[in-house]
Amino acid sequence: MLIQLAIRDFAIVDTLDLEFQAGMTAITGETGAGKSILLGALGLCLGERADAGGVRHGADRADLSARFDIAEREEAKAWLAARELATDDCLLRRVVTASGRSKAWINGQPCTIADLRELGECLIDVHSQHAHQALLNEDTHRRLLDDAAGHHQAVAELGDLHRQWHALRRQYRERSENDEERQAKRQLLRYQVEELDQLDLQAEELESLEQEQETLAHLEESLLEAQFAADSCDHDENGALTLLSQATLRLSRVPGSDRGSLSEALTMLNDAQIQLEEAARELHHFVESNELDPQRLAWVDERLAEIHRVARKHHVMPEELDDLHRRLSGELEALDSGDDDLETLRTRLDDLRQQYRDDARKISETRQRTATAFAQQVQEQLAFLGMDKARFAVDVTPLETPQPHGLDRVSLQISANPGQPPRPLAKVASGGELSRVSLAIQVVAASHSTLATLVFDEVDVGISGATAEIVGQLLRRLGHDAQVMTVTHLPQVAAQAHQHLHIEKRSSDDETHTEMAQLDDAGRVRELARMLGGVKLSNRTLAHAREMLAASQSSAH
Repeated sequence: MLIQLAIRDFAIVDTLDLEFQAGMTAITGETGAGKSILLGALGLCLGERADAGGVRHGADRADLSARFDIAEREEAKAWLAARELATDDCLLRRVVTASGRSKAWINGQPCTIADLRELGECLIDVHSQHAHQALLNEDTHRRLLDDAAGHHQAVAELGDLHRQWHALRRQYRERSENDEERQAKRQLLRYQVEELDQLDLQAEELESLEQEQETLAHLEESLLEAQFAADSCDHDENGALTLLSQATLRLSRVPGSDRGSLSEALTMLNDAQIQLEEAARELHHFVESNELDPQRLAWVDERLAEIHRVARKHHVMPEELDDLHRRLSGELEALDSGDDDLETLRTRLDDLRQQYRDDARKISETRQRTATAFAQQVQEQLAFLGMDKARFAVDVTPLETPQPHGLDRVSLQISANPGQPPRPLAKVASGGELSRVSLAIQVVAASHSTLATLVFDEVDVGISGATAEIVGQLLRRLGHDAQVMTVTHLPQVAAQAHQHLHIEKRSSDDETHTEMAQLDDAGRVRELARMLGGVKLSNRTLAHAREMLAASQSSAH
């Protein structure tokens, strides 16, 4: 329940502190006095859009706050608790600067405007004077029926399901439309991978082949040179070993003291002979172990040529072929598994469609059941408002195309004259009739509301006389179960209120400001007299107002 509203430097309000009570509160004042300022300030506290034009002229900023008693508002307490905000009280604050920027707080903690709006939906339900215009829109008809059915969560979940379904359907369609291109790419990749599979290039094979080619290409020359070197070392007549043996033998025969001087040279010749014998054995081994193999060389040349050909074909270096093979194989595997993904999408799409239809059918059944009860309740209110001959109906018909809200078209219909079938409101209701139908619907809608505070902003426009008194009785009746605030120009409505707030605009030479105060009984009589039509309050008008107030308050108990 709204218990306090504080307004600073907003519109033509300098400072205004208001306290509200339970029951029905009437808010009245002359046209232009500032009744809309009160609702505008409250709307900003509830997250409505702000602009610099709302700041009082000459002020730096407008500061607005609304305090609510949420002792019995479990939804609001749960919302605050989920965000680790204090739940004993609920204070919404909004500051709008002269530059148009705004800030918001909940229980002293900074918050977003969306947070204000979301929490506000747990606290207040506003019915405006333009509601009858909205009744010409069938979206409003469906929303009203869903409010009465109380399945907002189910409808919201259905909307999410509908969005998932359509997003997945777009994805599946795009994948399917690209299937031909995917098949062509798969065919090319498969050919490329098979070619690289056949090449079967092993790790480090390229380097090994290049080294082998180098060896085989020069083997004949190497063998000839090695054989010559081996022959040069042998014990043949002119071989190095023969000559070296002769030299060693001759030195070993040197007599006397000269032999000692030549001993070191003799040792070196012996060592050289040993080294030369080893070299000869290595050379002979090389010649004997290597054999010319033209066929092997030809195969190596062909293998290298094939490797280079495939590399050129794929525009890579030969040493990059192994990485290319792995990459293309991965792409082909991904495309092959894409067929499974497409089938998975198809299955998921079918599941979502079936789930949507099952949930939509349940919502349709609830709407059908609620439509009868809702129409009966509005019918009763219309009779109370003097339209006892009218027949009200809620038509729920299936849609051909699934929508986020379901498979139903909801149309509020009325027959104002006996014998005529109900037709859509926009086609049959006159302005005055539409105002009364709108009020009847709003009263029924409010009776289904679980919110503690209901605001009616001049919903009685176009109504007068005895019907106006009945409207007041309806609003007072709602005030027994909820806090009802109604902005009205009708004394018959204001007289029914439990409390009466009066708004007055005062002007001086250089300033205009708005004041608001709760009226006592004497003040209520004077205000009702003014509303009855007197600029000058005569004794007769005052007596009429006093009688109206007394009758309304006594009959309402």
